[in-house]
Amino acid sequence: MIKVNMINYKVAYKIFVISLAIIIAITIGAVIIIAVGGNVFETYWIIISMPFRNFRSFCEVLTRMIPLTIIALGICVSSRCGINNIGAEGQMYMGIISACAMAFFLQGVPRVFAIPVCILTGALFGGVYGFIPGFLKAKLDVSELLSTVMLNYAASQFYKFCIRIPLRDPNDTTGTPMSARLPENTLLSKFVRGTSLHSGIILAVILVVFIYILLFKTTWGYKMRASGASARAAKYGGINVSKYLIIAMVISGACAGMAGSVELMGVQARAMENITSGYGFSGIVVALFATLHPLAVIPAAFFFGILLYSQVNLQILSSVPPNLVETIQGVIILIIVSLQMVISSPYSLERFRKRFFKNQIKEIKEVK
Repeated sequence: MIKVNMINYKVAYKIFVISLAIIIAITIGAVIIIAVGGNVFETYWIIISMPFRNFRSFCEVLTRMIPLTIIALGICVSSRCGINNIGAEGQMYMGIISACAMAFFLQGVPRVFAIPVCILTGALFGGVYGFIPGFLKAKLDVSELLSTVMLNYAASQFYKFCIRIPLRDPNDTTGTPMSARLPENTLLSKFVRGTSLHSGIILAVILVVFIYILLFKTTWGYKMRASGASARAAKYGGINVSKYLIIAMVISGACAGMAGSVELMGVQARAMENITSGYGFSGIVVALFATLHPLAVIPAAFFFGILLYSQVNLQILSSVPPNLVETIQGVIILIIVSLQMVISSPYSLERFRKRFFKNQIKEIKEVK
């Protein structure tokens, strides 16, 4: 009984802080909309209502949720371990290009074998690319912020080289750099016919459960979280912090690479420019918005899926530039990072408990 009530007020506190962040972001967004000459109520109505106008639109949001969810789960793992992975975009590129090459290699192979191999190949190469900054941080104390950002640039250039020369579609007459269409046996089936939603959503849900169990129900997860909470105390307790930093970055990179392969095989069906759509960076925002908790990633990804889908609608139905969505994302990042200190403050948590959960605490004392 006591444990349940403690969990309740802590969860309520996080929800309260996140809701406050949303309100502040909406307010700042309204100021920006007015500044560019837009209608605030019309703009927000388009953002909120258009994803729910029909089932197909709703599925578009869910489709965007898939890579956001998978990437955010990886960010949760690395951040919980105390290492910031800003390289999800580059890891996603490596996952896409490796899965694309494997798909052509497996042409004609049964789907039940070809699809898992392509996805795992993307995860493998993403994990290897995540290993590099993890190793540099753990062994040489190189800033992961610097190394991951630079590796993003390297991966982007390598990806562009691949779709222009070794993997370029020989039958293309448009002049646009892209690979040939993936073989049918490597494409993910549609989860709902007539929509863009593909079976990758099942993988995303399974990963949410897996990452939750890994972080909170296993010894590995405990050691990673201990390393992130206090590396010095973890070392004193006999935990090999360097080892778990590397493992966390490999898992994070593997998630990003897997997200890339799923996006390639489920939506695009060929490697092309701008295929990541900025998911690598948006996934970081989703993870922060979910307060680095795997189960909270699902609603957070859904919220940002709505924002991403609204970019197209804003361009068509209003005079507000679609880049407004990116601006709102940036505002949310700043607010969440600023409020992170509030979320982690024991003093603020105690004040919240006394203000809103005072009666429940009295009841617990009476039961005692």
